[in-house]
Amino acid sequence: MFTFIHSAASPAPGRVRGIEPYHLQWLHDTYGDVVRISPNELSYTTAKAWKDIHGHGAPVVKDPDHYGPPSTGTKGLFLADDGDHGRQRRIFSHAFSDRALKDQEDLFRGYIELLTVRLREAGTSAPDAKVNMVDMYNFTTFDIMADLTFGESLKLLEGSAYNAWVGGIFAAVKFFGLSTTLRFYFPKINAALPYVLPVLKKKQREHMQYALDRVDRRLAIQTDRPDIWSYVLKEKEEGAGARLTVPEMHANATTFMIAGTETTATLLSGVTYHLLRNADKMARLVAEIRGAFTAPDEMTLQNLPQLPYLNACLEEALRIYPPVPGGLPRLTPSGGTIIEGEHVPGNVTVFVTNWAAYHSSRHFTLPEEYIPERWLPDNDDPRFANDDKTILQPFSYGPRNCIGKNLAWHEMRLILSYVLWHFDLELCEESEDWTDQRVYALWEKKPLMVRLKPVERA
Repeated sequence: MFTFIHSAASPAPGRVRGIEPYHLQWLHDTYGDVVRISPNELSYTTAKAWKDIHGHGAPVVKDPDHYGPPSTGTKGLFLADDGDHGRQRRIFSHAFSDRALKDQEDLFRGYIELLTVRLREAGTSAPDAKVNMVDMYNFTTFDIMADLTFGESLKLLEGSAYNAWVGGIFAAVKFFGLSTTLRFYFPKINAALPYVLPVLKKKQREHMQYALDRVDRRLAIQTDRPDIWSYVLKEKEEGAGARLTVPEMHANATTFMIAGTETTATLLSGVTYHLLRNADKMARLVAEIRGAFTAPDEMTLQNLPQLPYLNACLEEALRIYPPVPGGLPRLTPSGGTIIEGEHVPGNVTVFVTNWAAYHSSRHFTLPEEYIPERWLPDNDDPRFANDDKTILQPFSYGPRNCIGKNLAWHEMRLILSYVLWHFDLELCEESEDWTDQRVYALWEKKPLMVRLKPVERA
């Protein structure tokens, strides 16, 4: 059975203050894997809950009170009901297939090579030069995703600076996090939010319109370059299956430019930080990468997945610093459903809390420590024999999991390997407590300051 936590202990204050993941971790550590965090909300931290809530055939739906109406007026992949979601996903699946991504490898590599140039310039600009890796990773992932989504770069790496639109995306994410909380717990206050926080609301509208304009511009041109829309438009020309409408293209573009950028950069920032805080792990990964490749062009989308310690370092980073630390709320059907072997009444909000699940000693040995070895296929350390690795679902689970999972993995491997092949890194003192961050839907990251020393090779 679940433990009841009185509504006075509602998660709303924690969400507004940006500390909800830590609060839910305490609740689950104290009361168990299933906690009633408010009169109509259940939070879970088990692998079975993933299947019961997000698996094939699960009768729950996305909770409209949490997600609200679509910003463009049309539902894309993220908000569409199951029927429309399946149709849209089938169309986009070709663009995000492993084959399509390998066709775009030169595009990825071009931006990542430019990243190494910018890192070398910034890292050697002064004797004690410091580089903010959060910015550098953001510049890279936004430029790549813009090229895939709009057919043109944002030129962030070229200018080594954010443009106004990308800055607006971060404001829009924070507005979404705050408005979601107020919509669910304080609907009357939420109605006034655009007037209370007009700057954030304005940034959200600007993000939407910018994305719409860029998509329209891309659709108006003919190009042989492989990007997301080349696959979508090819399917339309061949008359294969149900088509995407232009409003659906707009809706998905706004989603891709958040889900396919900030989260990947977040994970790269997190893995860089934890490697720098664990010198032995960093040394082992660097030795694996530099020992496997004699030149950067050998680091390919086909070769990098064969590095076991690289994969383990990224898996462990996804566990200890998940890019989406909260849950993805679903609403139970009117007749209720069975979750974790217990009947849950209808119209109850349910979700798996990533941060609490991944930091629970019930599921992982030494959960607060960064230990990539737990993920190695040949690991025989008895300490990790009972780790419940099936609970780690950072890209969600089931038929609505993240369609960009393959893209994210390829980017993470390629970018991290390029950085560690070219540079030795040192964490600056001001970033030693970098993970002390707040959360508004996504992490509100601080600068991750490092010193870079180019690796000299004969």
